[in-house]
Amino acid sequence: MSYEPQWYVVHTYSGYENKVKANIEKIVANHGMEDQIFEVIVPMQDTVEVKNGQKKNIRRKVFPGYVILKMIMNDDTWYVVRNTRGVTSFVGPGSKPVPLTEEEIENMGIKLLKEEIDLNLGDSVRVIEGPFEDSIGVIKEIQSSRHAVIVMLSVFGRETPVELDFSQVVKLV
Repeated sequence: MSYEPQWYVVHTYSGYENKVKANIEKIVANHGMEDQIFEVIVPMQDTVEVKNGQKKNIRRKVFPGYVILKMIMNDDTWYVVRNTRGVTSFVGPGSKPVPLTEEEIENMGIKLLKEEIDLNLGDSVRVIEGPFEDSIGVIKEIQSSRHAVIVMLSVFGRETPVELDFSQVVKLV
């Protein structure tokens, strides 16, 4: 058993990847396991598809049938993940999950986020990406396990909490 978070892969029923991700995240939140299961990823890739002469941007799963998790492997986390609806097994020989190396994760195109961030409650930030780009707001909550912040933005003249990824904001000096 490892006490350091590592990356693991679980096999899911085809088409259940996003449901498995949502179910695991819900269980983690409901059971207060944010300090054991840190990240659940369904790797996606933007592609352009031509259908009936029309170009369409589509997000496709890079590894259909698989979900990647950053977690501390112990009896509790193994049980929670293994018994999540839609999960068939961990990837590894027999019932022994084998963690991925950082190199394997990077080769999959998953950006490893560094745990230390320079954001604090009350910081003013500017949104640099997404539908709220160039908006300025104040951080009301930091969700490290999800690599997200809740920022109060003025939307249609009202203060509105908006969840943004760490990579979508920069601290104003």
